[in-house]
Amino acid sequence: MRLHKISMEPNTIEVFFCRSISIKTCKLHYWHSFRILATSNPLEKSMAAEAAAPIAQVRIISQSIIRPSCRPDEEAGGRVIHLTPWDLKMISVDYIQKGLLFHKHHGEDNNYIISSLRTSFAATLDLFFPLAGRLAITKHEDDDSAPHSLSVSLKCDDRGAEFIHASVPTVKVSDILDPLYVPPVVLSLFPINGSINHDGHRFPLLAVQVTELADGIFIGGSLNHVVGDGFCFWNFFNSWSEISRTGSDRGVQPPVLDRWFLDSCKPPIRLPFRSAEELIRIRPVYTPVEECAFHFSAETVAMLKRRSNAEMGGENKQITISSLQSLLARLWVSVTQARYLDPEEETTYMLGIGCRTRLTPPLPDAYLGNCVYLEKVTVKTGELLQRGFSWGAWLLNQAVASYNESTVRSLQEKWATTPYFGNISVIDKPRHLLTGSSPRFNVYGNDFGWGKPAAVRSGGSNKREHGVGGLPLAQRAELAGQR
Repeated sequence: MRLHKISMEPNTIEVFFCRSISIKTCKLHYWHSFRILATSNPLEKSMAAEAAAPIAQVRIISQSIIRPSCRPDEEAGGRVIHLTPWDLKMISVDYIQKGLLFHKHHGEDNNYIISSLRTSFAATLDLFFPLAGRLAITKHEDDDSAPHSLSVSLKCDDRGAEFIHASVPTVKVSDILDPLYVPPVVLSLFPINGSINHDGHRFPLLAVQVTELADGIFIGGSLNHVVGDGFCFWNFFNSWSEISRTGSDRGVQPPVLDRWFLDSCKPPIRLPFRSAEELIRIRPVYTPVEECAFHFSAETVAMLKRRSNAEMGGENKQITISSLQSLLARLWVSVTQARYLDPEEETTYMLGIGCRTRLTPPLPDAYLGNCVYLEKVTVKTGELLQRGFSWGAWLLNQAVASYNESTVRSLQEKWATTPYFGNISVIDKPRHLLTGSSPRFNVYGNDFGWGKPAAVRSGGSNKREHGVGGLPLAQRAELAGQR
């Protein structure tokens, strides 16, 4: 089960819930588990909308390879950026896929919008020029300490990022917004579907698809997760929207290109494999899933936070459980109840923990690279249900609190000597949940010149059977400062 955190409108939190389309019997169980938290019951309305939804076919109008027109120095075109353990462990998972849905106001010319987006995309790529490169694999056979090893790096060779212009005139903004279940056409609004990050040696590291709808625009982006995390993805989008809206990059925070390495971890990191094929032993199998969205009000989230802190904060109140931890724990308990698992069976919540602020000095948000770990919290199902969501929130709180600089450095050093690679199949079990992304991302602030987005959606990447794709995102100040 998978939960993503995605920025939502002020005073609400949005959660996207994914499950395999073969698990039909869980539909109402899941709904009843969440209904006490949701601000409204959209089920009846969505069923009617889904029944009337058109069968949509996305038409590709044009595909362009965009290359940087300038770089800070003449040598940048041949620059090689060595990758950290944070980067390399992502090589076997999918691209990041997120997209923004916009209303189109009366009188706006589609041709002008597409041209403006293409021009501003190219200007943004000038600042983020490494994203126009490709992954490069180098074999090492001259090292006695690590014979038959290889390294993976990011080569800034200007092979280009992809810009796709598409159209689906039979789909309206309301066809995406109104249904409880996210319509299948949304998956076709993203580029580079069905690829993993290892494919970045032959596919673009960055691709965007701008799709014209009947009354709106959808901008879908795919970023190779080896070269950057969610901060990088949304920093690019924030910069792109700023340049598109203002025609200038003066308000843009350029990316920080230098990678962070331990002193004991000298780049390039040599991996104990003879060939690139040994890195990817199992290709992911993509099972169609259904997604549905639930909205939680600020009042509901505040109530959950008050309750979890009252029950678990302790007499000295030295522990403060966040709003996000409280909500995620409530979802954890609700989903576990709906699954009717054996009380002795274990359930695991996997939580993405950002590490930029856990280093001294801290890494900037504009750091171009990955800086996140996945922490696991495992308990017996019966104990979680008996002790309740406040206890679950406390467990998540303690997991986050355990990550200090010493922990981060130790994990980095350990990975360099005994590398392992992420695999989405580890959560392909009905007792697991996963939350990624961050409410700190400025998602709903992306204004390309015709207003802020009406919604955010994700592509098909990293979604499997039993997966919950959650996008709890909020731009409230209370949530935005939490990790």
